[in-house]
Amino acid sequence: MRVIVAGERDACKSHGVYRLEGCLRTIKAGKVETHANPVFSADEGAILRIDADGGFANAAFELGAPRLVERAHELGMAALVINDCTHFSALWPEIEALTDKGVAAMAMCPSYASVAPSGGTAPLLGTNPFAFGWPRKDQPPYVFDFATSVAARGEIELHRQAGKPLPEGWAIDREGNPTTDPAAALEGAMLPFGSHKGSAISTMIELLAGVMIGDLTSPEALEALGTTTLAPAHGELILAFDPTRFANGRPGDPFERAETLFEAIAGQGARLPSQRRFAARKKSLTEGIELSAEEWSMLERLKEKGLAAV
Repeated sequence: MRVIVAGERDACKSHGVYRLEGCLRTIKAGKVETHANPVFSADEGAILRIDADGGFANAAFELGAPRLVERAHELGMAALVINDCTHFSALWPEIEALTDKGVAAMAMCPSYASVAPSGGTAPLLGTNPFAFGWPRKDQPPYVFDFATSVAARGEIELHRQAGKPLPEGWAIDREGNPTTDPAAALEGAMLPFGSHKGSAISTMIELLAGVMIGDLTSPEALEALGTTTLAPAHGELILAFDPTRFANGRPGDPFERAETLFEAIAGQGARLPSQRRFAARKKSLTEGIELSAEEWSMLERLKEKGLAAV
């Protein structure tokens, strides 16, 4: 629930209470282990591993994060592999948990096949999110978190629920034709951002966070799940770096040099990523989180009926 609350707090509606129904559908279908017991394992090297035991990825990450930070400070960098997990949340809550401890971090994972590769006509890649964070003193970190598709699948679903057409260039229908109909997009395929560039990055994530860690790729995840209406099962890869260890012996403090870069970006009038989210967070922490009447109605229905509501 912490990541869902965080989504609402930061006005990230596609990863807020909207996700509850999908989580409950996945539980009802028996596709996630609700009493999972994640198991940590590691040797003296840089690779740490969590067997999520078929449960949601969040509990596995929380078990491994402190050890990941410790090993990154010890060796300069470390990797946390999460296997056999079900994933529904954004990656930035994990990244911020790491930047809060003074390390730079990356996180990535496959999804299930719902995105056509550049030039393709059918779903093959996942939305395959990728996130990065850099710690900053006395202010929120530099963080970005984005799907390698033009938009997150949750955004397509929110457009469908609202009866709103999609922007052009987001998706194709089942026949491979461009569409702005969210229902047709959900039956067809989303498109990668930046055409061949997003397609290449998405494929990299399939390789690093699927093939390389011995877990499911997006086509395999869809085959195992049989539907795109439930949260997908696969693995996740998180990398942590200690900037002071990497810059050791070189002139300048890496954190101070980073601030010079950020100031130069802002000095041109450009917005750093996540600034809207941090502004929404600041407002929520003083004024509270506001839900729509429809969202309250959904929560009341889920509270009253439980799994029977989905």
